[in-house]
Amino acid sequence: MPKYSIVVPLHNEQENVTDLYDRLKAVMEAAGESFEIVLVDDGSNDHTFPMLREIAAVDSRVTVVKLRRNFGQTAGLAAGFDHARGDYVIAMDGDLQHDPADIPLFLEKIAAGYDIVSGWRKVRVDNFWMRRIPSRAANWLMSKLSGVDIHDFGTTFKAYRREVLEQVPLYGELHRFIPALASWYGASICEVPIRNINRERGISHYGISRTFGVFFDLITIRFLLRYLSRPLHFFGSLGVISMFLGSGIVAWLGVEKFLRHVPVMASHGPLMMCALGLLLGGLNLLAIGLLGEMQVRHYHQPRHRAPYSVDRLLRSQNEEHKVSE
Repeated sequence: MPKYSIVVPLHNEQENVTDLYDRLKAVMEAAGESFEIVLVDDGSNDHTFPMLREIAAVDSRVTVVKLRRNFGQTAGLAAGFDHARGDYVIAMDGDLQHDPADIPLFLEKIAAGYDIVSGWRKVRVDNFWMRRIPSRAANWLMSKLSGVDIHDFGTTFKAYRREVLEQVPLYGELHRFIPALASWYGASICEVPIRNINRERGISHYGISRTFGVFFDLITIRFLLRYLSRPLHFFGSLGVISMFLGSGIVAWLGVEKFLRHVPVMASHGPLMMCALGLLLGGLNLLAIGLLGEMQVRHYHQPRHRAPYSVDRLLRSQNEEHKVSE
């Protein structure tokens, strides 16, 4: 079994596939440790998969996972993690904006005993207003909300101990927050500065729209970190507050009606409707929160359903397996 697995999700990266493979192979061979390269074709519609198939045919250390359609980066990483066999897993992007020459920095920290080593784009070269400012704000907020003191949550370039990955379920767009989720399990985390390189070939798959989605991911992470094992403490608190306010209004209206003989419907109709809304809203918060948490746990944890669907799996001995799922 290999010691290290390099996992790279790819989507329409035909211009970069060969160069990426050559550079990864050279770096890992120079490191002198056993390794494998797991390349995930995330529903590419160019020549990415045929090129990956050719690479797997000549190098038994390469595993190719072809997904049935484009499931997104988190699902692509999850597919790579599930098919990786190494004791340590290094994840990176396939557009060569992550320099394979930085991998030894991760290997050094992993050897020092850290569970997660996160890349830090200390000197960024992308657009200042559209990428750097929103990213800096999001990273600062994520660090405060999660309590994990790293500078760059957004980069995929990270190294993990396998046991840590097995404890963190991946779905949605949570790949960038693996350190925050793993911290809940007590994982030791550090970061290393990495080079940030402009894409030379191909079309970027990142845009400003992804930045807006980070806000909702932050809310999700905050909830998971604080209420993962007790979700009703969150929904229950809001529900109880709502029901308490509603009950207080109802009690006051009761005093007005039965002790002071005030025509409640005529004098306080809107207030009565407000009380009813608070009571029903509180009950709904309790019910929806409980049902929602049950659904999430049922879908992602007990059944271990993967957030992707594999079409083909290419592994050593030049074999190609058609997967039926």
